[in-house]
Amino acid sequence: MARELLKGNEAFAEAAIRVGLQAYFGYPITPQTEALEWLSDRMPKLGRAFVQAESEVAAINMVYGAACTGVRTMTSSSSPGISLMMEGLSYIAATEVPMVLVNVMRGGPGLGNISPAQGDYNQAVHGGGHGDYYPIIFAPASIQELVDYTAMSFDIAEKYLSIVLILIDGSIGQMMEPAELPPMQPVRTDFPDWAIRGAAGREKRIKTSIYLDPPDLEEVNVRILKRWQQVKANEVRYKEYYLDDAEFAIIGFGTAGRIALSAVRAARAEGIKVGLFRPVSLSPFPVAQIKELAGQVQGILVTEMNAGQMLNDVMLHTKRRIPIQFYGRIGGVLPHQEEILAEIHRLVKEPPPIESDPIDLWFERMLQTEYKEVEL
Repeated sequence: MARELLKGNEAFAEAAIRVGLQAYFGYPITPQTEALEWLSDRMPKLGRAFVQAESEVAAINMVYGAACTGVRTMTSSSSPGISLMMEGLSYIAATEVPMVLVNVMRGGPGLGNISPAQGDYNQAVHGGGHGDYYPIIFAPASIQELVDYTAMSFDIAEKYLSIVLILIDGSIGQMMEPAELPPMQPVRTDFPDWAIRGAAGREKRIKTSIYLDPPDLEEVNVRILKRWQQVKANEVRYKEYYLDDAEFAIIGFGTAGRIALSAVRAARAEGIKVGLFRPVSLSPFPVAQIKELAGQVQGILVTEMNAGQMLNDVMLHTKRRIPIQFYGRIGGVLPHQEEILAEIHRLVKEPPPIESDPIDLWFERMLQTEYKEVEL
């Protein structure tokens, strides 16, 4: 099929439609509202369910109900809207039903602003709803990756009876790039044997997240964690660039990783042997690959559009064996290629002490730059 010029929000919405999305429930919030608008037009025309709920809390509980019937269902939102969905996500995880969620991140904390940011990493990877469960999280860095991972997420969610979260930021949601959409597939007509489809002529089925007897709830947790072990074995995704002969490496996901790639190419043009490792699956995290990378290079620069959230995972798995430097922009500010290139120069010429805290060093330098004065 030919590629089309697509806007990120519209691209993931159409990709979901084409792989059989049957029910969407959502609430408008910038910078993901175009997805809602696109689906509000396309879904009814195709005879599928679209509901603009009265809130994000209502939307995620509508998704919960639809997921229990075995249909392909999803919602999307942006940072504070995702926060409102946390209780519902935990119920969905406990009930062991599949669904897809797209978070088009914006600046925070609080209501923040509508600029792109990556401050929801901890919420997604280490937070989420209460209890012991792990959503599967993908962080695409282009419109084509966004289309591809949205399309495959429904199959993955159904395979592991799991929540799959697509984590992008406002720049990916708003940008336009050529991409190829998947072919149109028919919606589901056969449903899994766990789905609630009416009780006529068969044994009653019950889907619940309530297990009052502790041993029963422990059994559910064990079952969920067993599937998570399979996820960790099968669903780790990442991209590598210029790492074959690299002496230094940058690690960044999503838009931060994409900008870092431009800085890597500029550094290579100067003769600096640096490469990029871009995690695509944030959960499961590419632990083995990061450990291996730490044994190959002399230093690592982690760059994010937050205050060092993924950095903590990188430090955990590299075990401080080599110097690690951090560079972030916060509050919805995008880093520039030149800024990351300057950090590459710093890493090569003055690598930080292994025992130092990369966030402390970054913040000290940040307060000395020409940002708006911050009164403490």
